[in-house]
Amino acid sequence: MLLELTKEIVAFRDARDWEQYHSPENLAKSICIEAAELLECFQWQSEAAPNVGDEIADVAIYLLTLCYEMNLDLGELIRAKVEKNERKYPV
Repeated sequence: MLLELTKEIVAFRDARDWEQYHSPENLAKSICIEAAELLECFQWQSEAAPNVGDEIADVAIYLLTLCYEMNLDLGELIRAKVEKNERKYPV
């Protein structure tokens, strides 16, 4: 599923000639900016703003694009991190 989503995201981006803006550094910055917008959905309230889903999606889109640009498999990275955490924090 992640691979299919990544292909769709990259096709959307490439059709608009946005690849020129998607260096790993710019993508990492964009992830932080979108994460701040996600946090803003909770500012001054305990309930999420109606657009919280859009902001989550924006973070994920930039994250998948960064993985694509760096030739990293997000699923493998997550699995490896979970295994590392299991060793670090045993039950």
